[in-house]
Amino acid sequence: MSDPPAHRLPDAVPPRDGLAVDAHGLVKHFTTRKQVTKAVDGVDLQIPTGSVFGLLGPNGAGKTTVVRMLATLLRPDAGTARVLGHDVVNDADAVRSAVGLTGQYASVDEDLTGTENLLMLARLYGFRGASARHRVEGLLDAFSLSDAGARQVKTYSGGMRRRIDLAASLVLAPRVLFLDEPTTGLDPRSRNQVWDIVRVLVADGATVLLTTQYLEEADQLADRIAVIDHGKVIAEGTSTELKQSVGQGAVSMRLADASQRPAAASVVEKVIGSEPALATDPYALSARVPEDGADAVARLLPALGEAGIAVPEFTLGQPSLDEVFLTITGKPLPAEDDAEARPVDAQEVS
Repeated sequence: MSDPPAHRLPDAVPPRDGLAVDAHGLVKHFTTRKQVTKAVDGVDLQIPTGSVFGLLGPNGAGKTTVVRMLATLLRPDAGTARVLGHDVVNDADAVRSAVGLTGQYASVDEDLTGTENLLMLARLYGFRGASARHRVEGLLDAFSLSDAGARQVKTYSGGMRRRIDLAASLVLAPRVLFLDEPTTGLDPRSRNQVWDIVRVLVADGATVLLTTQYLEEADQLADRIAVIDHGKVIAEGTSTELKQSVGQGAVSMRLADASQRPAAASVVEKVIGSEPALATDPYALSARVPEDGADAVARLLPALGEAGIAVPEFTLGQPSLDEVFLTITGKPLPAEDDAEARPVDAQEVS
């Protein structure tokens, strides 16, 4: 996708502080099975206009609940939030008129065609006649769905469903777009297509809040990243800043035999003194190198060889977001195969 969507975002006066989203101390509780769960526990977010902000964390961390409060779908129990200068509680209608939301699962009607879904939304939003048709045709073209517009959505691939869902959230050309895990379950090609769409939207003037549990996605798209766990923001910064916060270097390796990864991890931890991060690739692992660990790194490959572990790929470089997340939270993010696993009442607390 090389051309911008077939629309221009409406002119708007940005908030005086230059923030599209300004949230302080957001708190949200839920009662499930007679227990009170604090899904969000004092979250602060400041998102500049015209940027991509990544909210990174595992299932159940509170990402979706934060988005739903900012989009006025949930009322905060405490704290304040303003979107484009409008309070999400006291000026909710103004917020809704300026934002778009794409959730984790398709929100369109699968029995309607792609064109019918978008036409229905366009007419609900006030487009009439030729204006509605022109709007829909422009969106279908922008998202490479023109050839599929006459087909029922239930016949679409996963990537096409995400694109039609994104198109639906852009019928009113929102100034702020909330994307809640938009690529969950997609193959790499479809994921890259969604990434291209996000880049074009931001170039066209939008602000994007992206929730994700994919480290690569946050690394690729986000200008700033907040790591959230157990309802709290536990770290925030650019990708580079977060990586530098956990050390000056990291070793990464790919094994010849995936079954040897547990043994390799044990050797790595013993030699360099850092707990390895296990990548989603079953053949790969990495570990942070302590500031005084240069000599240990030199001993690592011989130690792996003595243990009978073949390492065809070995690199020493900047820490990855895997190491960042493991260091900060004490646990890795789930593998992509587990990405769709959801906790009880996940719509509220994930």
